[in-house]
Amino acid sequence: MASTLTTLFVSLLILTTITRLWLGRRHVAYIQTHRSKVPSAFDQNISLDAHQKAADYSSAKTRLSLIEGLAQAALLLVFTIGGGLQLIDSAWREMLSNHEIIRGAFVILTALLVSSLVELPFDYYKSFIIDERFGFNKMTPAMFFSDMVKHSLVGFALGVPLLFAALWLMQGAGEYWWLYLWVVWSVFNLLMLAIYPTFIAPIFNKFSPLADESLKTRIETLLRKCGFKSQGLFVMDGSTRSSHGNAYFTGFGASKRVVFFDTLLDRLDANEIEAVLAHELGHFKHRHVVKRIALMFFVTFLGLALLGWLKQQAWFYTGLGVTETSDYMALLLFMLVSPVFLFLLRPLMASYSRKNEFEADEYAAKNADARYLVEALVKLYRDNASTLTPDPLHSAFYDSHPPASIRIARLTSLSSTSLPIASLTK
Repeated sequence: MASTLTTLFVSLLILTTITRLWLGRRHVAYIQTHRSKVPSAFDQNISLDAHQKAADYSSAKTRLSLIEGLAQAALLLVFTIGGGLQLIDSAWREMLSNHEIIRGAFVILTALLVSSLVELPFDYYKSFIIDERFGFNKMTPAMFFSDMVKHSLVGFALGVPLLFAALWLMQGAGEYWWLYLWVVWSVFNLLMLAIYPTFIAPIFNKFSPLADESLKTRIETLLRKCGFKSQGLFVMDGSTRSSHGNAYFTGFGASKRVVFFDTLLDRLDANEIEAVLAHELGHFKHRHVVKRIALMFFVTFLGLALLGWLKQQAWFYTGLGVTETSDYMALLLFMLVSPVFLFLLRPLMASYSRKNEFEADEYAAKNADARYLVEALVKLYRDNASTLTPDPLHSAFYDSHPPASIRIARLTSLSSTSLPIASLTK
């Protein structure tokens, strides 16, 4: 059974890696093939230079992701079949032979640290080479490493207690430890949704109340019309790190906030901001966030139930390069290898996400003017250098939002006055 798992795991890892490379190369080739001409639906409002910038930016990011994917696959092989996890475990066993839970925490944290160190050069290159080249990066190296330290400290402060709780339950809670852990994990995530806007997000960014009274009144009217109650309207200093723009809801229950990037407010007028917010409200009214949370809880329930069985199977460890069984190694192996077994399900999740986006667009068209949402999206596509010509198959695997041409066409059809896009953005 162990050899069967080894063969299956290595085969799937090779398959997913080759698929990622194939999709990435297709995506770059497709973008570059369409680089010389702006799609007809956009040729009156997006210049050829802007279109080519988006093509080159998307291609550069994709090429980097392919190299990063190869590095991640190699690291996973080293960790498992190569005996890397067993080596880490053996080193900590010598130092903490009588403290399994503490040892387990150190083994898992060591593996996560190594993974983070492998990913660090790619994150740095993305910010200071690619984003810098295309005019998006606003961070300094000092800010980059400061953010990294902050993320690590916050992750440590929040994650370590949860990790110890998981290992304690696995060791002493009996046959149904996985069910108790699922309850703890679910409560933890709901708590994080509630406290993130007020206590965690301000560690990384500054949030100030929306100062434009006219815009604030307009937005509050829309919120009341849609039955949305929030803790407030805030502007985030996104421009300190990037020139990309965005808007989002955050929080859960009474802690919900509406957050606008300052870069977004600088680019869009009041009509367009209202339309973008109406789209986000569409996610709220269709309960997309609640449904995704419920789906995440359901998938986690199944995953932990499966782990509850796998951790009792000796072949699960030996088939993945680990000779000494333990609760913490079962948890770590499951965390590392499960994405390989789930990769081919990505198109299903991406399709579900795009369906949600279409539903939110339809809601926006009913509660604002679809033409202004089109205007806003076209500006954001242009200013964020989002490609207008993604490879359809690559998009089906990776894109949570519909391709620009499809989304704009649907919104235009929903508009009460079907004006050509060129008329909307002048």
